[in-house]
Order: sequence, then structure tokens, then C-alpha cells
Amino acid sequence: MSSKIESVLFVCMGNICRSPTAEGVFRHVVSEAGLIDEFTIDSAGTHAYHVGEPPDRRSQAAAERRGVSLSDIRARRVQDSDFERFDLILAMDEDNHRMLIRQSDSSHHGKIRLFLDYSESREREVPDPYYGGASGFERVLDLVEDASRGLLRSVRD
Repeated sequence: MSSKIESVLFVCMGNICRSPTAEGVFRHVVSEAGLIDEFTIDSAGTHAYHVGEPPDRRSQAAAERRGVSLSDIRARRVQDSDFERFDLILAMDEDNHRMLIRQSDSSHHGKIRLFLDYSESREREVPDPYYGGASGFERVLDLVEDASRGLLRSVRD
């Protein structure tokens, strides 16, 4: 992995809840720090269930309540070229991390990590809120906001 991180890809299963939330929140955190022009920030899914769709309406509503817009994001599937293109690829959970490792050449494995490695939380995975209620989307935002701040601190050091 290169020493300077300039591009980050957030990954979950379908790219409609967790990873677009992470993309939007990290973009917001970086923008507030005045560094948006220094980063390429994107998200994708390990599965093609929702390609071309906007983020889940519940994800969008929860993010919007915190001043983060996800409306311009559209789901896409992880492509082989992403492993070359991005300096850091952050999975939301262990299952997606394993899938990314399997999909990529071993030369890229060092850049594939769990997003919550950058969080102060003891949790290792961002839970999938898709089948739950509104509180799940709020919990995702809490974890993603914390990890986004930690990630920015880490890449700036």
C-alpha cells in the first residue's frame, strides 16, 4: 500500500445502505476539513443486486437528518480495476472483506481492511440495517461518523 492515501473505496454487499452512507459521510468530513480536492471517494457492493439504484430511502433520510446528502450516489458492483484504482478499500464487515480478498490479487490484500479499524468503537463490523428499523440506520451513522473521523486522522498523519 502506498504511504499516501488519496483514494478510498467503501464496500458492503449491495451498495445501498452501509457503503454509500460511508461514502457520503467521509466525503462530508473531508469537505469540512477543506480537503475534498485531495481525495477520490467512492463506494461499491460485492453483489450486483441493486446496480444503478440510489441508496435505500431510509439511509438517505437518516443521513439527511445529519446534514449529509447521499442523493447523487448510485449502486455499483466492485470491479477488478478498483483494486488498482484505489489506495484503500474498506469493507463494512468480515464477509465482504473475505469476498474482496478472494476477488483480488494478493498484491492488493494490504489495502483491503475493515472500515471500523479506524473507529474508536470496539465493534469490528458495521451492522447491516436493511431488514431492521430506523434505529439501525442511526447506529450505522454513529459508527460511520466515528470511523470517518478516525480515517481522516490516519491518512493525514
